[in-house]
Amino acid sequence: MPTTDTAASSGSGFASASVPRHLARGGVGFGALIAAFALIPVFGPATLLLAPVGLVALRGCPMCWAIGLAETVSRGRLRRECTDGRCELKPASR
Repeated sequence: MPTTDTAASSGSGFASASVPRHLARGGVGFGALIAAFALIPVFGPATLLLAPVGLVALRGCPMCWAIGLAETVSRGRLRRECTDGRCELKPASR
């Protein structure tokens, strides 16, 4: 019996509710990381306190954010179908 699993029900911890929200998180995250190091000459080492803010916004790392972007974009467009131990990604029926 084939089983199906949509991206929306897969329980991924990386995807966001919408693409604009995910891009906003990326802007805050990358902006805070860049500012943390770029502003050291102006404001001193206190700017390094922005680094954890950036990492929280990116949910841990820049790669995690990129994976989440791909998952957010593909959410609801793909489904996984497994038959006899072989799984395939197929377009979701609308």
